[in-house]
Amino acid sequence: MSETESAAGAVPAPALAAANERKPRRLRGHKKGAVTCCVASSARPGVIASAGEDGCLCWFDLRTKDVLLTIEAANNPISSMCFKPGNEDLVYASAGNEILSFDARMGPQSKPLETYNYNRDEINQIAVSSKGFLAAADDSGDVKIVNTIKKCLYKRLREAHTSVSFFSVTGCFQFHLAVITGGLDSKLAAWDFSKGRTLFSIDYGSPELQNGSSSGSTGQCFNPAFVHSIAVSEEGILGGLYKVCAVARGDGAVDVVDLEYELAPAKSKGPPRTATSAMSSKRTELGDGSINQSQLKRIHLDYTMGGHNAAVSCVAFSAFGEKGKFLVSGGNDASVKIWDWSKGFSSDPSSNAKLVLDIDVKKKVNWLCTTPTDSDNLIVCDTSKVVKVYNFE
Repeated sequence: MSETESAAGAVPAPALAAANERKPRRLRGHKKGAVTCCVASSARPGVIASAGEDGCLCWFDLRTKDVLLTIEAANNPISSMCFKPGNEDLVYASAGNEILSFDARMGPQSKPLETYNYNRDEINQIAVSSKGFLAAADDSGDVKIVNTIKKCLYKRLREAHTSVSFFSVTGCFQFHLAVITGGLDSKLAAWDFSKGRTLFSIDYGSPELQNGSSSGSTGQCFNPAFVHSIAVSEEGILGGLYKVCAVARGDGAVDVVDLEYELAPAKSKGPPRTATSAMSSKRTELGDGSINQSQLKRIHLDYTMGGHNAAVSCVAFSAFGEKGKFLVSGGNDASVKIWDWSKGFSSDPSSNAKLVLDIDVKKKVNWLCTTPTDSDNLIVCDTSKVVKVYNFE
């Protein structure tokens, strides 16, 4: 483990450095297999839920020692879960090609309130909006949008992706009815799912992006730029200056994309962007002549900056300190990286995105999330049955 730079801002450098030296707290609730994912409550800071290969959903309160609640949700491994925004007593979980919803207030004997079977293949990730739209991405490359209020299939999204692939999906609901998808075709796409059309797409497998990325150098060239995970910044982070999407890539890189810029043609009813401009390890300028070329539209975080040397499995924006100031990534190299990313969008040429913390978590990271409490917390799910908590005081 190494601290590459002192962190500035709301989370002081001594706190970040201390995380390297401290053993994680362990939360036990799952019976067997790996913990596949976790999600932090925004309404109740310190409350988290996790899902595992044992088919169970577990709730924890970081102020207490023991698991709060365990629901035996499915006979199959649970691949993804999410709270319903505005009512976090309701949780959605995917197992196989099914989506199940539960009310945590019903306790350990809770039975599914609803079951959706619109996906034909195994679901990899789900996301739900406060308006009741549920997005589910599966192995076939399909993304199904379900209207949970009317309990019916609303839309099927497919055309932007060209191959059968493991898929990631996240909501982008501050941009009206939008979701962002990515998969093993190395493509990232944003959709207006009300119309079923693509707003923009980025092909990380294109020769232009591969040749322009330092991830194509020695040690990374055999790892394709698959899109493993996506995180969209919450509205209003860092004073509302940024609306961005972070992308966890199979070649060990993490990209941060300016959503306002990428979505600009769609807002002006122009053709969708299909960006294939070269990336750099620092930041990339993309422009079509319609805006100031000096505006920086993407940053690229890779191993040349102290980043991952294997596939990145998960990304999340920090809830601790100044909300969204840090980007957290976890990878198959058994490490978690914390990045001060927003400096990469600064107009100051001397201001760069930088790695501020590198944590050796000993095992491959499946998922992670952050939650603010009296001592800020980073929650890591790895290939064990134990949820690990790293504290930032």
